[in-house]
Amino acid sequence: MIERPLEWDLWDEHSWLLGLDEAGRGPIAGPLVVAGCQFVPGYKNPEIDDSKKLTEKKREKLFEQIKEDASWFMILIVSEKVIDQKNIYRATQEAMLEIAQAAPCDYVLSDAMKLPGLDKPYEAIIKGDSKSISIAAASILAKVTRDRIMVELDQKYPEYGFKKHKGYPTKAHLQALDTYGVLPCHRRSYGPVQRKCELTLF
Repeated sequence: MIERPLEWDLWDEHSWLLGLDEAGRGPIAGPLVVAGCQFVPGYKNPEIDDSKKLTEKKREKLFEQIKEDASWFMILIVSEKVIDQKNIYRATQEAMLEIAQAAPCDYVLSDAMKLPGLDKPYEAIIKGDSKSISIAAASILAKVTRDRIMVELDQKYPEYGFKKHKGYPTKAHLQALDTYGVLPCHRRSYGPVQRKCELTLF
């Protein structure tokens, strides 16, 4: 529970606030998902918190509630190919900028991501998903969306265990990578995948 959301001190000065967050910067497989969420001034929901602090069941419930309650939201799915081309930091930054530019907001709150070139005032907040209800809501939208994608990949490639590790480089995932090889959903610019690709060339 976020006891005192940052928004409470900002809603009077900035009527419409957008929160931005992402899911999937660390995995070696699967897309990056970036989300933005905006609520009417004064919105409260004590159940909304950093997605990492919530159970899967709770996140799924809040995902639907947030979509109903939000005055505006947007979810972008960034492919593995784009991540490999631009690097994960830049891919995240550009997706957040795209959402922020599209949002009908007066002020933007991002989870620690600087947004150079944004033509709206913003603040990059360290651990923002535990301080801002808008960022926390965006984190839930991003996390649930990405987890659902990884479950679909698990059904397509059951031997890789995506449902359990969600694409992170766990011991089981790395063993599957060694045994079965690189998939189209793997990020080839990431160390373990890059090394596997190099080995297959010889």
